[in-house]
Amino acid sequence: MRKPIAVSRRVASRIIVYGAGSLALAAILAGCASGAGRMAATEKTMFEHPRSTTHRDGDDLLSGGLGLDSLRLMVPPAFAEAAAPTAGELRRRAIWSSWRGIADLTPTGGYGSLYGSVASVPGREFSAYARVPGAVHPHRVLVQVPDAFDAAKRCVVVTASSGSRGIYGSISVAGAWGLPRGCAVAYTDKGAGSDYFDLDARAGAAADGRVSGAGEAADLAFVPEAAEGASGVAFKHAHSKDNPEADWGLHVKQAAEFALHALDEALPAAAPFTFTNTRVIAVGISNGGGAVLRAAELEGDWLDAVVAGEPSVYSNGAGSRALYDYTTEAALLMPCALLHMQDLPQPPVTAQVAPFWTARCASLKAAGLVTGDDTAAQARSAYDTMRSAGWTDAALRAGALSAGFDLWRAVAATYASAYGRHGVGEGPCGFSFSAQGTDMVSRAATAAERAAWWSDASGIPPGAGVGLVDAGIAPPDLTLAGLQCLRALWTGDGEDAVRVRDGIAATRAAPPRAGLPVIVVHGADDGLIPMAFSSAPYVANARAAGRDVRFWQVRNAQHFDAFLMLPDYGSRYLPLLPYVYAALDRVSEHLDSGAALPADADIETRVRPSGTALEAAHLAIPR
Repeated sequence: MRKPIAVSRRVASRIIVYGAGSLALAAILAGCASGAGRMAATEKTMFEHPRSTTHRDGDDLLSGGLGLDSLRLMVPPAFAEAAAPTAGELRRRAIWSSWRGIADLTPTGGYGSLYGSVASVPGREFSAYARVPGAVHPHRVLVQVPDAFDAAKRCVVVTASSGSRGIYGSISVAGAWGLPRGCAVAYTDKGAGSDYFDLDARAGAAADGRVSGAGEAADLAFVPEAAEGASGVAFKHAHSKDNPEADWGLHVKQAAEFALHALDEALPAAAPFTFTNTRVIAVGISNGGGAVLRAAELEGDWLDAVVAGEPSVYSNGAGSRALYDYTTEAALLMPCALLHMQDLPQPPVTAQVAPFWTARCASLKAAGLVTGDDTAAQARSAYDTMRSAGWTDAALRAGALSAGFDLWRAVAATYASAYGRHGVGEGPCGFSFSAQGTDMVSRAATAAERAAWWSDASGIPPGAGVGLVDAGIAPPDLTLAGLQCLRALWTGDGEDAVRVRDGIAATRAAPPRAGLPVIVVHGADDGLIPMAFSSAPYVANARAAGRDVRFWQVRNAQHFDAFLMLPDYGSRYLPLLPYVYAALDRVSEHLDSGAALPADADIETRVRPSGTALEAAHLAIPR
């Protein structure tokens, strides 16, 4: 996996700045230019609060010493002291949470036997904070260097967390493929993550994940601007005022730059590691998939290949829709529209949600958004509206889980705040976030809840004891007013709407750099990031610009592999991760030997009967 090395040489300088005291180290790094005229740009990279840890002898990089059997457990690894976990305990639990949130680890799901790996990989981790130009707050970067790293085959896999997850959020995607192959793996939380800040206690997560007071530690990952006496919970994605999505590509590139420094430190005899002599492959899913596509468009020949799974990407392609547009549309219309459809996956249990969805139909009729004199006619009207907006039956059916668990509203409230660069207490439509009990009443967080946020939180509440607070809750359709307000930020003309749409415009993706191998993989049944709004327009736009992007469309695959543990989902859908790994295999072979990139594929899979084991024949992965 070594890059070609030519006779000519050039010098690239790199300045690494560390710590609160900004101790500057200037290093002159010599690199090699390829026969294709590959050049390494002169860069100044800022990293703060660097740490390094060793993971061997009952610990490892890929599973924190848990192994597949312990990752399968429904209960997370316990803390010896609930309110004061150690950094090692937090790391292990964060790895457990990240695996559980992404992969189907059920014994019949095939992980670790049919595809994927949870091999024990000893090595070292290097972490720091990085900051893109103009950002108020940093993002986390982390690099795992396996002991088996082969300096003669210099390989870095760089990735960004899916969703808004913490720094280990892509370990089952990039780590599971790269680490067993001897590659270093570089991660970024892309300016989101699980660094929640307790406004009541004035405390947040430090570099090692442990909670510390804002006045007690200099290495807190996120300290928001907040008025005196502010209460509740703040988190980076919603409250940083940075609109992190606009810089996803830069976050990925900075993680790759940090990987070069980490390799220099881990393997000084083989230094310098540069973009000219080290292969860099980017991979991510969901938001992470969108992030690596944004990285693909950056200037400079620093990146060798990209694999994007189910990417959340907004482009100039015909049919492309912004995430915020179709999320707010789904939040309003989907509960009613689903009443028109049969054979919905369970959960949500139709009998339990039907009364709420029926009330939504009546509310939409009263607001003039649907027509019909009874629920059946109103549901048909909502369904027709969504179909005319580009939703497929497959996407609507798979979206039932997001509608049933109110995911659309949580996503919309968070992204509205992020796109509008709103801070604590400034969020449009009266939404905020707070610790809550089962009664959904806001309260101060306990020390034990606060201690577990870094390892357990998904980056967007609700979850880990933190809930969404909606100031507009009112019967009979409790969430309608807030959702109408969120939708108006896309369709309306007010100041907040302009701010939100300006933020969204800054996230639009351009085609990838010419000559860069790119494979996009998407489930045709995806109901959270519908392929018709994201991947398909992106690929069409890239090809119109003359880029050679390969596209795998996977039948019977939806967005959440982890939900295949639910029996009804496991019998309807197949995991997407095997196709992401296969695409990585193919681009690696292409870079190694010049093998042809895979052709486009509309992959006709075969679902398995309930309770039976997944087999290779079900997946029909292109060869």
